[in-house]
Amino acid sequence: MKSLCFIIGILCSVNLMSAQSIEGSWRLISLNDEAVTDREVIKIVTENYFALGSKTLADNSFLGAAGGEYKIKNGKLIEKRDFDTYDASKINEERAYKLSWIDEAKLKISDDNHIKVWQRLSKEEDKLSGNWVITGRKRGDKMNEMTPGDRRTIKILNANRFQWVAFNSATKTFMASGGGKYSAKEGNYVEHITFFSRDENRVGADLNFAFEIIDGKWHHKGQSSKGQPIYEIWSPYAEAYPTAFMRQN
Repeated sequence: MKSLCFIIGILCSVNLMSAQSIEGSWRLISLNDEAVTDREVIKIVTENYFALGSKTLADNSFLGAAGGEYKIKNGKLIEKRDFDTYDASKINEERAYKLSWIDEAKLKISDDNHIKVWQRLSKEEDKLSGNWVITGRKRGDKMNEMTPGDRRTIKILNANRFQWVAFNSATKTFMASGGGKYSAKEGNYVEHITFFSRDENRVGADLNFAFEIIDGKWHHKGQSSKGQPIYEIWSPYAEAYPTAFMRQN
C-alpha cells in the first residue's frame, strides 16, 4: 500500500510539472528559506522571454533588473540573459536552474547559491501579452523607423504586469527600466508605475494611452508623464530577434 501511494505521488508530481506553464506574473516570497519582506521583486514570463525588476518597499528605490531568453529542458530552467544589473557575468551565457512546483501557485527555482520561491500573481492574457521591441517613433510629422540591434528597448507584458528595459547586450550596458501594473481593454492602455530606475518619485503615477494592433504591430499613442505627445510602434521581439536558443528543445 505504501508503495502504491509513493507511485501515485510521483505520478501526480510528474503530471503537475508537465501540465503547468511558468508564463504569467510572479512575486518573490522566499530567498534561501527566509521570507522576502523588505523589497518587492516581480517577474514577468512570456513564451521564451522573462524580465524582473525589484525595489525597496520602504522608499521605492530601485534595486535591480534582469531578464532574457529561457527554455525548459529535462525539468530544468535554462536562461540566457540579455541584461542583469545584479551579476553582469550572466549576460549572454547559458545557465541552468532546478525547477520544481510546490503547488499550482508556487514555484521553486534554485542553483548552488540560491533557493527562490515565487508566488504566482496572475496568468491572465490579453492582446498585448508578449515581448515587444520598439521599431518606430514619431517625431513631428515623421515616423522614424528604428532597426533593432544590440542596443534596444523592449517592453514585456503579461498577466496584468509590464516592464520596459533599455540595454545593450553586446556591451552588457544597462540604461534604464521601469514597470508596474497595466490594463489593455477596448483600445485603452493604462499603466500604473510601481518602480522606475531613474526616479522613484514617478512611482504611483498612472499613464493613459490609446493602442491598436495593426499588421501584428502595437501602435501606442498618448502623452508622456511630462505631457509630451507619444506615438510609438512596437514589433514582436521574436520577429526582430529570431534565435536558435529559443527554438531548441
